[in-house]
Amino acid sequence: MIRKISTEKAPQAIGPYSQGMIANGLLFCSGQIAIDPATGEINGSDIVTQTEQVMKNIGALLEAAGTKYENVVKTTCFLADMADFGVFNEIYARYFTEKPARSCVAVKTLPKNVLCEVEVIAEV
Repeated sequence: MIRKISTEKAPQAIGPYSQGMIANGLLFCSGQIAIDPATGEINGSDIVTQTEQVMKNIGALLEAAGTKYENVVKTTCFLADMADFGVFNEIYARYFTEKPARSCVAVKTLPKNVLCEVEVIAEV
């Protein structure tokens, strides 16, 4: 059975997709950017503030699915500038303490010109 995840504690989808889907005991979360769900606006203009908001958004989706950071098995991280990699990693490591599998790539542009985006797959 496939189940859609939705929570007001994370940004609403800005396109034709879901915040997350559960299938076969795994949660697949759409990429999260630094949108503050309370305002619908980008939170911050620096990598620290934006990464913290992304992590809050991911946490809200994990909670809505009944799981937590420790159950994340894979992340995909997108950075607008690899020069932000070190700072991004420091914040990332505080949340993903179990060190899930990960890909991290630099991209030319992200939605709403944010500095980072992260998507996750977690066991539910």
